[in-house]
Amino acid sequence: MLSKPRRGGRAHYHVYVIELSSAVLAEPRFLRSNPGYLTGKPCVYVGMTGLDPDVRFDKHKAGIQHNRYVLRYGLRLLPDLYEGFNPMRYAEAAAREVEIGIDLRANGWGVWQA
Repeated sequence: MLSKPRRGGRAHYHVYVIELSSAVLAEPRFLRSNPGYLTGKPCVYVGMTGLDPDVRFDKHKAGIQHNRYVLRYGLRLLPDLYEGFNPMRYAEAAAREVEIGIDLRANGWGVWQA
């Protein structure tokens, strides 16, 4: 007989942040989502995955379950912004993804989240 998984599942989810080229600022939808963007601040994509962030980034860039802004404008992962949090359970990762986006936007960054 199979045992039930522990409540919340195991901690194998990761949040990640990908730096986007400033060329993403030419995208009207990105700009509308970032009315508080301060010129010169970084633009990023914030996501969550059950994979290693490096693997997930490679999938984005290969066009596999990708975000269009990452596919077109993704430059590199910014591990200093997320490594200390990982890994987490699903609910923790989902909440942390939102928190990171809010914090970065509050500091004038351009942020995209799926």
